[in-house]
Amino acid sequence: MKEFDESEALDFIRANAGSERVSAYSDDDLLNIVDMIWDYYEINGMLDIDADADDEEDSLPEDITVYVKRMLKKDAGAKVSADDVYDIVRAELAYEASLDS
Repeated sequence: MKEFDESEALDFIRANAGSERVSAYSDDDLLNIVDMIWDYYEINGMLDIDADADDEEDSLPEDITVYVKRMLKKDAGAKVSADDVYDIVRAELAYEASLDS
């Protein structure tokens, strides 16, 4: 399994988010979303070594998107549009999945 690399993740997100607008966001803007995704994992116990994959993985992108949008509303300095969050989350999850292959 390949190790997570922030620079590769950013390149992957920009290339696979499916929205031209995503390329306009700074690295910090996108890394803020990546951090929120990992916060979601931590809050929901998904970083535990013995965490089992279950049927809820199908709703994972939507659940994370709801969480990230909620966190962005609280972040006065956030520049990422709520309309782009799902595409960014989906691309980041695809990057994670590519690490296993």
